[in-house]
Amino acid sequence: MRHDSTRPPPPGHSGLKYRRVLLKLSGEVLCNPEGTNTEAFGIQPHTLKGIADELKEVHGTGVQLGLVIGGGNIFRGLKGSAAGMDRAQSDYMGMLATVINALALQDALEQREVPTRVMTAIEMSKVAEPYIRRRAVRHMEKGRCVIFAGGTGNPYFSTDTAAALRAMEINADALFKATKVEGVYDSDPIKNTSAVMLPELSYDRFLAERIGVMDSTAVTLCRDNKLPIRVFKLSTKGNIQRVLLGEELGTVVRDPMPR
Repeated sequence: MRHDSTRPPPPGHSGLKYRRVLLKLSGEVLCNPEGTNTEAFGIQPHTLKGIADELKEVHGTGVQLGLVIGGGNIFRGLKGSAAGMDRAQSDYMGMLATVINALALQDALEQREVPTRVMTAIEMSKVAEPYIRRRAVRHMEKGRCVIFAGGTGNPYFSTDTAAALRAMEINADALFKATKVEGVYDSDPIKNTSAVMLPELSYDRFLAERIGVMDSTAVTLCRDNKLPIRVFKLSTKGNIQRVLLGEELGTVVRDPMPR
């Protein structure tokens, strides 16, 4: 499947560059929008409200919006595994944490009159719909925001990989990764104050240099299906809408453009 971001924009906003997108959020943004405190825990109501306010603005433009949110603010599977837990068991706990975050975000969006559906890779019919690709696409075509929870439903896969997989399944035009930094740098900007942000780089360079902003499995999936990835800073108000309107914020990861 090849992805082409040159499709006609949706009818809600003549300036939109994308018809359908998948936005990946880390769980940590719900407790700390800057993501600077790795030990931060839980969900901060004012932070949740701020994210929901911005997503409401984006939804109002007419773009079809899918979301994947991590669970690191509640439980991180790799951390549990490192502490001696069984890796598969630990990962399942992390998947359940993503469902908690998805339900919280759904509530915040619906309080702002944004129709939202949570679909889970692990069936739990009392709280969310099971993930069915065609149903998810239909929800989006009807103007509903769809939150994909439960990761891929399998241990050993990150929510980054789940985001890449869902983006391709719903035929999204791009995958957006909202982070705590402006984009991808040529070195760690925390350790190196002279680090330079890269406006564009190839999938192969991203993989070769083991850039940690997204895991290699997710990037490989995007490369093989030519799905562009844009990495940008979440905490700057309005950034999500700006990238949808085509502003060159952050870093885009894609095949090199022909000269």
